[in-house]
Amino acid sequence: MEKIKKASKDKIDRHREALENLSRRIHSNPEIGYEEEKASSWLGEYLDQVGFEVESGICDLPTAFRATKGSGPLHIIVCAEYDALPGLGHACGHNVIAATAVGAGIGAAAVADDAGLQVTVLGTPAEEVLRSGGKIHLLENGAFDGAHVAMMTHPAPWDVATWPIVAAAFMEVHYEGKSAHAAGFPEQGINAADALTIAQTSIGLLRQHLRSTDRVHGMVTNGGDAFNIIPAHSSADYAVRARNLQELDDVYEKVLRCFEAGALATGSKLKLVGGDKPFAHLEHDLDIATLYQKNAEALGRKFPALGESNPATPVSTDMGNVSLKLPTIHPAIGIDCLPAVNHQPEFTEACATDSAMQALYDGSVAMAWTMIDLAVEGKIKERLLGI
Repeated sequence: MEKIKKASKDKIDRHREALENLSRRIHSNPEIGYEEEKASSWLGEYLDQVGFEVESGICDLPTAFRATKGSGPLHIIVCAEYDALPGLGHACGHNVIAATAVGAGIGAAAVADDAGLQVTVLGTPAEEVLRSGGKIHLLENGAFDGAHVAMMTHPAPWDVATWPIVAAAFMEVHYEGKSAHAAGFPEQGINAADALTIAQTSIGLLRQHLRSTDRVHGMVTNGGDAFNIIPAHSSADYAVRARNLQELDDVYEKVLRCFEAGALATGSKLKLVGGDKPFAHLEHDLDIATLYQKNAEALGRKFPALGESNPATPVSTDMGNVSLKLPTIHPAIGIDCLPAVNHQPEFTEACATDSAMQALYDGSVAMAWTMIDLAVEGKIKERLLGI
């Protein structure tokens, strides 16, 4: 085991500079979801150069890819995310996630046949496109079929083995009314912006009936074209979150009634786009998460001690949907960024620093070592293989 892990780490060491360059290159060229042509191409090309069998454009997603190496019985997928946030760039560190997945794949693949592994680096686009996460599409089209484990690491202000991931539904809200001169003939108009105002007010009043773990938030994307025209159209983007899919269904129905109230009160027509493919809560495989934490601690990473509160706050990701299909981990890996946190411009800057590059390296090694552990740990391996 010690020799195998050393060989894996040595392989990552030889690629460290190239992995850091790859991460910074993606960081400097941010691309939003489903448009990650450069990032997916660079990642696929690099994996091809190091001996992976690479398939591009899998499952009818042009920026998705699959790169596989090794012939062992235990098949593990490492997910690479690489889409950026509109206007903020890589403010969630997907450049680090992508290069870390490549590094972990290279490290595990170097010893795959000796350890009994088949390693796949799966390029998963559009995690930030909340109405249609790329992993959901890949799940529905068989990209995870035959795998026994899925994993990835995600930059954050701290190291946490089991980041709380909650369920979420995302939707576009559209109201259609009727335009008219706002001063001369207001009685002939139907105010679609008022419909949205009523809906938002209703959601505000609803909050006293929501659980403390529920979340409802959104933004207006269209409130009219001119102040002297009754707005015929209005729209908003909204998210509803809850601890799990069952609780999400409950709060989603309540919020839906608020949107329906806006249409009823004004006479507008309501149209919802999305909401039918929610992000699921994430069920961490605690055995695998424990192995990952031990491996990361061996590299000097610090995790909350037993009895300490988890510093991580709930977020949502389509990796939750993956976890309902096969054993999954999604640990946070810390970078030196505070007081900046994810989805802030300052976090974008932090994701290209030396601290982020150290997280890339540590995450690569820790995941590669975890894959090796899973291939040789008798009880866990038997559970994963169903034997």
